[in-house]
Amino acid sequence: MKEKELRRTLAVLPIGTVIKLTDLTARQIRYYEEQGLVTPKRNKGNQRMYSLNDVDRLLEIKDYLADGMNIAGIKYVYQQQQADQQAQKQRPVTDDDVRRILHDELLAAGGLDHHDQRASLYHQNPKK
Repeated sequence: MKEKELRRTLAVLPIGTVIKLTDLTARQIRYYEEQGLVTPKRNKGNQRMYSLNDVDRLLEIKDYLADGMNIAGIKYVYQQQQADQQAQKQRPVTDDDVRRILHDELLAAGGLDHHDQRASLYHQNPKK
């Protein structure tokens, strides 16, 4: 796990801080936990502790609700995301995947512009 990813998963925020960050009530946050939408860790004193990922999830839930989605719909979205992630883990990496990842990395590093990239990918895989 990358360091940044690890930091985002550390459960270090008490519910009071999460309330301030999300503008949700403690009752709302506990309800989302009861519904299985967020799963905070517990410290030795049995206090709920949240990660930055949990805060992101709570803000996302808040946005979904503001957009008119109900709790059942939100659960469905998260179940689909989880199923997609599981399928992605089980699927072998193809040559196209490697090309796409390399392309994304080169673009992020500034090593290719869009014109260069299309030409190089075409020559590597002319059937596209």
